[in-house]
Amino acid sequence: MDNASARNLWGDFLDAHLEFASEDAPKVIHFGDNEKDANLCADLVSKETKRATSHSLQALQLKGKPLPKIGDFAVVTDWEGKARCVIRTAAVKLLPYFSVREEHARLEGVGDKSLEYWKKVHWENFTRELAQFDKTPKESMIVVFEQFEMLFKK
Repeated sequence: MDNASARNLWGDFLDAHLEFASEDAPKVIHFGDNEKDANLCADLVSKETKRATSHSLQALQLKGKPLPKIGDFAVVTDWEGKARCVIRTAAVKLLPYFSVREEHARLEGVGDKSLEYWKKVHWENFTRELAQFDKTPKESMIVVFEQFEMLFKK
């Protein structure tokens, strides 16, 4: 783990939870593709308001990134890389974009937590993300919906 702040938080987590001492080092992540969103989401995750995130399956595949798995750990940072908390994936669902429901938006905990808000911001995000590969989002695209629990923060 290159990020010293994340390494320190992970060490503090392991000190408090020895049952996970044999786990591999977690990935270090921030949410969003800009400072404002990353910092807001880090705050929402730390407060346990944000308990889920969504990925474009196509974007994950094009970037060569694996699907999230139940039990995966991650250290969430702000945009600058300051570690905020440790999360663990609790559930993963694949569903078409058009099948996302209010409950998904509520679990993501951003904006007004409405489906309308979720669709607007995620469509914009997926558009930016897929544009790097000369692709565009579609209503039928598969969304990877990942629920997580916040386990530790300082």
